Amino acid sequence: MIDIEFPHIARELHLAGEQVEATVGLLDGGATVPFIARYRKEHTGSLDEVAITSIRDRLSQLRELRDRREAILASLEKRGLLSEELRKAVLSAASMAVLEDTYLPYRPKRRTRAAIARERGLESLALRLWGQGGF
Repeated sequence: MIDIEFPHIARELHLAGEQVEATVGLLDGGATVPFIARYRKEHTGSLDEVAITSIRDRLSQLRELRDRREAILASLEKRGLLSEELRKAVLSAASMAVLEDTYLPYRPKRRTRAAIARERGLESLALRLWGQGGF
């Protein structure tokens, strides 16, 4: 599996791309950090536990960002709000915070109990009861 995150992680952590790719392959295969550091040094180029943990954590962050980005794009597309400039802004977001800030104005509003009551036509009743006083 070729992952777009490999070169990005390698640049960020100042490691060789082959080291990152081998480490990610082992992690995706279910190997633990201590196991990789002790018994798979020949695959990773003798990376220590700190470097392997950094790769694991950054890979997790980037994959979460990718998954959230896909969910946001699908939501915007489904509701007919996705313009080309919004698509570019979502795809270029470098962190989860920037991505969520970009999506915030387009996020569906949460329905409160009051909003549900208004939809059912109960607002006039509530105002009439409120106007009677005695509360």
